[in-house]
Amino acid sequence: EVQLVESGGGLVQAGGSLRLSCAASGFTFDDYAIGWFRQAPGKEREGVSYISNSDGSTDYADPVKGRFTISSDNAKNTVYLQMNSLKPEDTAVYYCAAAGVHSIVVNKDEYDWWGQGTQVTVSS
Repeated sequence: EVQLVESGGGLVQAGGSLRLSCAASGFTFDDYAIGWFRQAPGKEREGVSYISNSDGSTDYADPVKGRFTISSDNAKNTVYLQMNSLKPEDTAVYYCAAAGVHSIVVNKDEYDWWGQGTQVTVSS
Protein backbone atom coordinates (compact mmCIF):
# COMPACT_ATOMS: atom_id res chain seq x y z
CA GLU A 1 0.00 0.00 0.00
CA VAL A 2 1.38 3.39 -1.00
CA GLN A 3 1.53 5.95 1.78
CA LEU A 4 2.75 9.52 1.94
CA VAL A 5 2.60 11.02 5.40
CA GLU A 6 3.34 14.69 5.97
CA SER A 7 4.34 16.12 9.32
CA GLY A 8 5.93 19.22 10.78
CA GLY A 9 3.24 21.79 10.18
CA GLY A 10 2.11 24.24 12.82
CA LEU A 11 1.69 27.85 13.81
CA VAL A 12 4.65 30.20 13.45
CA GLN A 13 5.18 33.93 13.45
CA ALA A 14 6.18 35.76 10.31
CA GLY A 15 9.91 35.47 9.77
CA GLY A 16 10.05 32.10 11.47
CA SER A 17 10.90 28.65 10.14
CA LEU A 18 9.36 25.22 9.88
CA ARG A 19 10.58 21.94 8.43
CA LEU A 20 8.03 19.67 6.83
CA SER A 21 8.64 15.97 6.33
CA CYS A 22 7.08 13.58 3.85
CA ALA A 23 7.58 9.93 4.77
CA ALA A 24 6.95 7.56 1.86
CA SER A 25 6.30 3.84 1.74
CA GLY A 26 4.91 1.24 -0.63
CA PHE A 27 6.91 2.13 -3.72
CA THR A 28 10.50 2.29 -4.95
CA PHE A 29 11.43 5.71 -3.60
CA ASP A 30 14.52 6.23 -5.76
CA ASP A 31 12.46 5.90 -8.96
CA TYR A 32 9.99 8.63 -8.10
CA ALA A 33 9.81 12.39 -8.22
CA ILE A 34 8.34 14.13 -5.19
CA GLY A 35 6.58 17.45 -5.12
CA TRP A 36 5.36 19.76 -2.40
CA PHE A 37 2.14 21.63 -3.07
CA ARG A 38 -0.02 23.92 -1.00
CA GLN A 39 -3.61 25.02 -0.95
CA ALA A 40 -4.93 28.06 0.84
CA PRO A 41 -8.66 28.49 1.56
CA GLY A 42 -10.53 29.47 -1.57
CA LYS A 43 -7.50 29.04 -3.81
CA GLU A 44 -6.24 26.47 -6.27
CA ARG A 45 -3.61 23.96 -5.18
CA GLU A 46 -0.25 25.29 -6.30
CA GLY A 47 3.21 23.86 -6.65
CA VAL A 48 5.89 24.84 -4.17
CA SER A 49 8.94 22.69 -4.77
CA TYR A 50 9.98 19.52 -6.57
CA ILE A 51 12.78 16.97 -6.38
CA SER A 52 13.95 14.02 -8.41
CA ASN A 53 14.98 11.16 -6.13
CA SER A 54 17.06 9.60 -8.90
CA ASP A 55 19.42 12.52 -9.59
CA GLY A 56 18.66 15.02 -6.81
CA SER A 57 17.66 17.84 -9.12
CA THR A 58 15.31 20.40 -7.62
CA ASP A 59 13.08 23.27 -8.61
CA TYR A 60 11.06 25.91 -6.83
CA ALA A 61 8.07 28.09 -7.49
CA ASP A 62 8.96 31.77 -7.71
CA PRO A 63 7.19 32.82 -4.47
CA VAL A 64 9.41 30.54 -2.38
CA LYS A 65 12.75 30.77 -4.16
CA GLY A 66 15.51 31.70 -1.77
CA ARG A 67 13.37 30.90 1.29
CA PHE A 68 12.46 27.20 0.95
CA THR A 69 14.79 24.26 0.44
CA ILE A 70 13.74 20.78 -0.60
CA SER A 71 15.89 17.76 0.18
CA SER A 72 15.62 14.01 0.21
CA ASP A 73 17.02 11.27 2.41
CA ASN A 74 16.72 8.19 0.22
CA ALA A 75 17.86 5.91 3.06
CA LYS A 76 14.84 7.03 5.08
CA ASN A 77 12.42 7.36 2.15
CA THR A 78 11.71 10.88 3.34
CA VAL A 79 11.59 14.25 1.63
CA TYR A 80 11.93 17.47 3.60
CA LEU A 81 10.87 21.02 2.97
CA GLN A 82 12.80 23.57 5.02
CA MET A 83 10.82 26.79 5.09
CA ASN A 84 12.56 29.95 6.28
CA SER A 85 11.51 33.60 6.39
CA LEU A 86 7.89 32.55 6.43
CA LYS A 87 5.23 35.05 5.43
CA PRO A 88 1.50 35.15 6.21
CA GLU A 89 0.84 34.38 2.54
CA ASP A 90 2.57 31.02 3.02
CA THR A 91 -0.37 29.93 5.16
CA ALA A 92 -1.93 26.85 3.58
CA VAL A 93 -2.31 23.11 3.83
CA TYR A 94 0.89 21.60 2.46
CA TYR A 95 0.79 18.31 0.58
CA CYS A 96 3.50 16.04 -0.74
CA ALA A 97 2.91 13.94 -3.82
CA ALA A 98 4.78 11.23 -5.75
CA ALA A 99 5.08 10.79 -9.51
CA GLY A 100 6.41 7.61 -11.08
CA VAL A 101 9.09 9.22 -13.21
CA HIS A 102 12.75 10.06 -12.64
CA SER A 103 12.65 13.70 -13.67
CA ILE A 104 11.11 16.65 -11.84
CA VAL A 105 7.37 17.00 -12.31
CA VAL A 106 5.77 20.43 -12.03
CA ASN A 107 2.23 19.63 -13.21
CA LYS A 108 0.13 18.49 -10.26
CA ASP A 109 -2.07 16.42 -12.59
CA GLU A 110 0.88 14.14 -13.35
CA TYR A 111 1.29 12.98 -9.76
CA ASP A 112 0.13 9.48 -8.83
CA TRP A 113 -0.23 9.64 -5.07
CA TRP A 114 -0.88 12.34 -2.48
CA GLY A 115 -0.52 12.65 1.25
CA GLN A 116 -3.23 13.92 3.57
CA GLY A 117 -1.63 17.32 4.10
CA THR A 118 -0.30 19.30 7.04
CA GLN A 119 -1.46 22.76 8.07
CA VAL A 120 0.99 25.64 8.11
CA THR A 121 -0.21 28.90 9.61
CA VAL A 122 1.96 32.01 9.63
CA SER A 123 0.81 34.85 11.83
CA SER A 124 1.68 38.47 11.18
